[in-house]
Amino acid sequence: MLKVLLVEDEDLIRRGLRFQMDWTAAGCVVADEARSGEEGLEKIRALRPDVVITDVRMQDMDGLEMLERGLELCAFDAIVVSGYSEFDYAQQAIRLGVVEYLLKPVDFNDLQRCIQKIMARRQRDSQGQAEASPALSLDPGAVSNRYAAEMLRYILEHYAERISITDLSQKLNVSCTHLNAKFKAEVGYTFHDFLNYYRISRAMELQKQGNLKMYEIAEMVGFSDYKYFNKVYKKYVGYPPNKSLS
Repeated sequence: MLKVLLVEDEDLIRRGLRFQMDWTAAGCVVADEARSGEEGLEKIRALRPDVVITDVRMQDMDGLEMLERGLELCAFDAIVVSGYSEFDYAQQAIRLGVVEYLLKPVDFNDLQRCIQKIMARRQRDSQGQAEASPALSLDPGAVSNRYAAEMLRYILEHYAERISITDLSQKLNVSCTHLNAKFKAEVGYTFHDFLNYYRISRAMELQKQGNLKMYEIAEMVGFSDYKYFNKVYKKYVGYPPNKSLS
């Protein structure tokens, strides 16, 4: 499973990248997001992401400078998105080893192909080690820690039910604190945060179908309290669920 960092100073675009792309189907999780190049650099230092997706033009530090400085801290794959098609940006991106240079508005099929390219190369480089397949749903078998893998599997299979980390603590006979630490080290989220993140991602997929009421969707993804669903949805997406996704 690849940890992705999104760096984009426009809130609407950043939230669109986070929630309109099916990251779990691509074997990825958005570990965090940043609103500026400086913040992005700090998150690269803290998270050590596998993939950084960044805008070019930002106020304090442009995306290419952030990538150049970030690559001195740790290795990652980079995808640049920009509203500008000037050749010099593309040249700089190529020099930095950027996987792809995508123009806004981002075509999510193109972004999916970029992720698949990264996954395929990492599979080749791993020389047969377990990796998440880009064409399949998120695979707990790609998670190195067995407790984190079990927690991820539990969320994917039971997210629509009433579950908590206490259930797994009792099942695995391991403390909640230890489980959360292992899970966050692998995924970048606590168990509870990733459960909500995954539930909201599934809710947005159901919302796109256009034939379900929001309270029905809330129940289908594991929220018995509709007001709480609204609160969590807005926290992760940035706007309430009754707002159009377009």
